Amino acid sequence: MSEITTQLPKADDATKKKIQTWLTGSYDADTKKQIQSLIDAGKEDELIECFYKDLEFGTGGLRGLMGVGSNRMNKYTIGAATQGLCNYLKKNFPGQPLKAAIAHDSRNNSDFFARTTAEVFAANGIQVYFFKALRSTPELSFAIRHFGCQTGVVLTASHNPKEYNGYKAYWNDGAQVIAPHDKNIITEVQKITSIDDVNFNANKSLITEIGEEVDNAYLNEIVKLTVSPDAIKRQKDMKVVYTPIHGTGIVLVPEVLKRFGFENVRVVQEQAVPDGNFPTVVYPNPEEKDALSMAVKQATEWNADLVMATDPDADRVGIAIKNDKNEFQLLNGNQTGSLLILYMLQAWKNANKITGKEFIVKTIVTTDLIEKIAKKFGVKYYNTLTGFKYIAAKIKELEGKEQFIAGGEESYGYLIGDSVRDKDAIASCAFIAEMVAYAKDQGKSLYDMLLDMYVEYGFYKEHLISLTKKGKTGAEEIQTMMKELRATPPKTLSGSPVEWMFDYDSQLATNLTNGTTKKIELPQENVLQFKTADGTLVSARPSGTEPKIKFYFSVNEPLASRAEYAAVDKKLDAKIQTLISDLKLA
Repeated sequence: MSEITTQLPKADDATKKKIQTWLTGSYDADTKKQIQSLIDAGKEDELIECFYKDLEFGTGGLRGLMGVGSNRMNKYTIGAATQGLCNYLKKNFPGQPLKAAIAHDSRNNSDFFARTTAEVFAANGIQVYFFKALRSTPELSFAIRHFGCQTGVVLTASHNPKEYNGYKAYWNDGAQVIAPHDKNIITEVQKITSIDDVNFNANKSLITEIGEEVDNAYLNEIVKLTVSPDAIKRQKDMKVVYTPIHGTGIVLVPEVLKRFGFENVRVVQEQAVPDGNFPTVVYPNPEEKDALSMAVKQATEWNADLVMATDPDADRVGIAIKNDKNEFQLLNGNQTGSLLILYMLQAWKNANKITGKEFIVKTIVTTDLIEKIAKKFGVKYYNTLTGFKYIAAKIKELEGKEQFIAGGEESYGYLIGDSVRDKDAIASCAFIAEMVAYAKDQGKSLYDMLLDMYVEYGFYKEHLISLTKKGKTGAEEIQTMMKELRATPPKTLSGSPVEWMFDYDSQLATNLTNGTTKKIELPQENVLQFKTADGTLVSARPSGTEPKIKFYFSVNEPLASRAEYAAVDKKLDAKIQTLISDLKLA
C-alpha cells in the first residue's frame, strides 16, 4: 500500500486500505480504471468522499451519489447490501422458502441496480418477483404482501437530484425495515469483508417477471376505498392536469383516475416520458414550485380545477388549486394532508362508519392541526417518528384491533387504507381528485374547504428550512449544531417562553420552567423539539438519507372568518421569520 500512501497523503489508513482493496480485488476493470483515474488526476478529496465510510441505512434504506467506492451507489455496494439482507433473511426465517419483490423507478441505472439486486437474491436461492418495467414504490409495497414475500426492494432516490440513486429495503408487512431489522441487516453487511462474499451468480429460473396482473390487483384495492362515487359521477368532467415529472406515476395515475370515473384528465406531455435526467426540471420534487410550473401553466390556459404532480417513484404528490383570485396556489404537505384526513373522517362520519375503533397517524413534525381534527371526530390519533415506516409500524401494531383510515406526513406523503404500507401517491391522487369533486359538487372549491377548515380548527402554518452540509465536514457540522441546541436550548422563541424541550435521542421531555422530565414513548432518534407557551413548535432533525439538517416551524392563530385569512396569514409569516432569526438560521 506504499504507493497509495504516497499518492493520498490526506486519507487515513482505513480509507487507503479500502481503495487498495477495490484496486486489487474482484472488481470489474472499468471500476478499477475509474479509481486509478481519480488517483492519477490528484482528486484525493473526491476519493476520500467515495471511500471514507460505507453507505448506511437511514430512514429510507441506502441512498447516495452514484459512482465508484464504498460510499457510493454502485453494483458492489448494492450487491453487498443485498447479500447482507439475504443472510439476515435466512437467519430470521430458517427452513422457509424465501421470496422477494423488486421494483425500480425511472432514474439512471435504476433498472441495472434492480437487476443486480434480483440476481443476488436468486443466487442465494430466493424466489424473486421482478417488475419487468418501472413501477411505483407503493405498488412494490403492495406486491410484497400480495405474493407473501419476506422482503422487497425498490431502487429509487425519490425526489433527489439526478446524480443520486437509492435502495429501499422492505419487510414482510410491506413496510420499510425498522429496528431491529435495519441495524441487523447492516451488521450482516458489515460481516462481508470481501466482495468475494457476495454471490452474483444468479439462478435465473428463480426470477419471475410481473406487471399488469399486479397493477390490476393493486388498483382494485384502491377503487374499493372510494367514499364519494356519486359526487364523481356528477363531476366526471372536472378538469385535472397531471404530471409524473418524468417518473413512474405515468404508469398508473392516469389509469386510477379513469377507474375512479374522471373523464377529463390531461397529462403534461413534455414530462410524461420517464427520464432519469429529468430534463425539464432542476429537481424532480413536487415540493418545488418550479417542478409544477409546466403543469400550472397548462392548467391556467385550460381553466382546470386541479393540478397534481408526483415524484419519480410516485410515493409523494404535490398539488395546486385555484384561490379566491382564480390563480393557482400550491398547497404544502401539511395543508393537503389535513384536508385529506378531514375529508375522509367527514365521509366516514356521514356513512355512520365511525365506531370508536378507527385511527389516523401522523409524524411528530407534521401539523398538530390533524390531531385537532381527529379529536373533533372522536377518532384516535397517533404520533410517530419521522419516516413513513413508523406510520406503517403503527398500522401493523394495531392490525386486527383498530381500523386505519388515513395517515400522512408533511413531506407530501399520504396513505388511505392499509393494503399498502408506505406513502402512496397513486391512491392519493385518486382521493385528492375525489375530494375536489366532492367540494365542487357542494358548490365549493378546495380553497374554500381549506379556509373553512382553518376557521373551524385554527389557522396552522408551517415552514421548513433545509440546510445542506455535504461530506464528512458537513456531517460533523450538523452534529455540532445539535449538540449546542441540547446544551443551551433557547429560552424564548418569537417572544414566547420555551416551556418544553423534547429530546428524542435521550427519550426525555424536559419542562424548562421547572426542570421536571417525562419519558417519550417513541423509539430513539436524533431529533429535538421546542414548544412555547403560545403553542409554537420548532423541530430540529438531521436527515437520515441526505446530507441535511432540517428545521420545522409550526405556528397557529385562531381565524374568525374567511375574510381575515390574508391578515392572519401575514401575521403568521412574520412570526416564522422571527423564529428563524431567533435561531440564527438566516
